[in-house]
Amino acid sequence: MKKIMLCMAIMAMTFSANAQIQTPAPSPFSKIEQKVGLTDVTLEYSRPNVRDRKIFGDLVPYGAIWRTGANQRTKITFSDDVMVGGSTLKAGTYAIFTKPSEKSWEVYFYTDYAGGGAPQNWDESKVAAKVTADVYPMPMKIETFTMTFDDLTSSSAVLGMLWSDVYVGVKFDVPTDKTVSASIDKTMKGPSGNDYYAAAVYYLQEGKDINQAKTWIDKAISMAGDKAPFWQLRQQSLIYAKAGDKKGAIAAAKKSLAAAEEAGNADYVKMNKDSLKEWGAM
Repeated sequence: MKKIMLCMAIMAMTFSANAQIQTPAPSPFSKIEQKVGLTDVTLEYSRPNVRDRKIFGDLVPYGAIWRTGANQRTKITFSDDVMVGGSTLKAGTYAIFTKPSEKSWEVYFYTDYAGGGAPQNWDESKVAAKVTADVYPMPMKIETFTMTFDDLTSSSAVLGMLWSDVYVGVKFDVPTDKTVSASIDKTMKGPSGNDYYAAAVYYLQEGKDINQAKTWIDKAISMAGDKAPFWQLRQQSLIYAKAGDKKGAIAAAKKSLAAAEEAGNADYVKMNKDSLKEWGAM
């Protein structure tokens, strides 16, 4: 009899397992991977809906720690050390907690990222960074809680949070310039023409020492000789112009224009002609 009952129990459990119906989660999970400069940033969170409820000041009380989403704690991972609100966040993973109020939110990066919901016992020693961010009213309703990476530059981004009728953003800075500069210093001990070119263009784009950029682009062009490509000559003309050498800029632009026409690249033909007109050479 015991064997029969055991068999029936096993069959019932098997049937129950096979009969489970999958339904969509009310607060679906989302994962975003974003490159900011040279830093990899990964955001993992769950997304509740408004569902005709009053959110801030009601469902999410003012002045109380909120998990900033639903289900498991919202997590953010940085591949490099970053700066948030004047504090250094070491490379690694953090939970994001917030304390909303009507005009501003306090945003916390918390070292204990495991588990669900806010900690029962808040530990200030686990707060790696804290930022106060302004609340901006939205012109439309945002039904689903949304986190974004906004205002991307080579050295920073804004972590955005939108829900109901508000937007809150927290800027963080990444060590792009430090990383690139170290790479340039290391590479310049035995650089190729492409290394000189890359370093020169970076200095141009980031507003660094333009005379150093000019030296590097000249070396890149000289190493290429008669085979200097039109895109390198184009950058040489822009660097010369930025350095105040209009004559050199015009000469480089004319070479780039001729090479671009020979290669059939209409975009570079137009850009060079536009620059030559701007510099009074056409």
